[in-house]
Amino acid sequence: MKVWRWILALVIVAALAAFGWHWIAEDPGYVLIRFRGTTMQTSLLAAVVLLLLIWAVIGVLWRAVRWPFGAFSRRHRRLSRQRLADGLVALMEGRHGDAERDLHRASRLDKLRGPALLAAAEAASRRGEHGRALESLDQASQVAPRAARVLRARVLRRDGKPAEALALLTPEADSGNLSPGGWREFVMAALGAGDTRRARMALEPLQKSGVMSTRAYNSLETLVLVASIQATTDGAVLNTLWSQLPKTQRRAPAVIDAYARKAASFGLLLPAMDEVESALRREWSPQLVETYGTFGGDDLDARLRRAEGWLEAHPNDPSLLLALGRMSARLKQWSKARPYLERSLALAPSSNAWEALGDVYGGLGEAELAQRCYRNAMAMTRGDSTEPLPESNMVGGRLDTRPIAIEERDVHGVPRLKE
Repeated sequence: MKVWRWILALVIVAALAAFGWHWIAEDPGYVLIRFRGTTMQTSLLAAVVLLLLIWAVIGVLWRAVRWPFGAFSRRHRRLSRQRLADGLVALMEGRHGDAERDLHRASRLDKLRGPALLAAAEAASRRGEHGRALESLDQASQVAPRAARVLRARVLRRDGKPAEALALLTPEADSGNLSPGGWREFVMAALGAGDTRRARMALEPLQKSGVMSTRAYNSLETLVLVASIQATTDGAVLNTLWSQLPKTQRRAPAVIDAYARKAASFGLLLPAMDEVESALRREWSPQLVETYGTFGGDDLDARLRRAEGWLEAHPNDPSLLLALGRMSARLKQWSKARPYLERSLALAPSSNAWEALGDVYGGLGEAELAQRCYRNAMAMTRGDSTEPLPESNMVGGRLDTRPIAIEERDVHGVPRLKE
């Protein structure tokens, strides 16, 4: 509060005190107390002040008398709070056994019973003792039923029982009364149980709850949509699902990639290519470019020329080079596919590029080099080291690992000179 406000308050208090004093001075009142021959006479103001003093003295004496009897309960509360703090720290540090012990001791205090039992259940679950966790949750449900229900679903899911977790949360989800954390658990349980429809239905209330950051929610949403697409059984179901998804959910590269691959597996090459090309026109995506290179079809030559047009804007993209190499190899244009794949491997080695290069060498009749490429592909999949190709077999004698430079121009369109 500013200084002038304090001054104004003091002036108001002084004025009230002055007027009050004059008002009482005109008629201070009269109080007469007579008890067993003893008579006391005083003014009303003095009697009120005396009563207040007597009340204060009685309060102090009462607290003094109660203090020894409350020492034990105060010590109990202090120790319980300390055990709760120690248990939570142990839980975060991964000392789950110590955490469970301290938290169960802290739960003996009624005010801490709910949070202490919930944290103890979490500690037991992280140790893998799901039975003990459920026992703690049975007790916690008496004081914190909603939180205990959500945590029980998480424990069941960790224990490999997502269907039970989903059944536990379904009544509240159907009525729309799930807590924010409950919606997230519901999505995860539905995914684990293979019920992608329920998982998708829970995305909207989960987003509205605001329990997750934008990045975390987008990641979970992508996971749900990809799982839903992969669970479709035929092209008609896939197209129905895709048409029902909002436009915002059909723009994530991973979701488009899942749809394109699934549609291609059902023989729907044209819709798959349309979605990938439309997405690449909106925003460049190495993941979608690599998928684009896996498609077959009768118009492969035209798609190869289209993809080669992208090379001018993305000369250093290994995924695009891999896609060009794959499409050239599918057209049996081995001399064109080989430098594309070697360039892709120079920029970012991958098992897919080694496998495609093996196909190229196989098409060229060099079985030994093809086998070496296949071995390298398997080694990369396992995380082992790869065996380089002989320099004499590479285009130009050795593999150029320098990125292709893009010509830089100023605002007037004049090329910049290299320093």
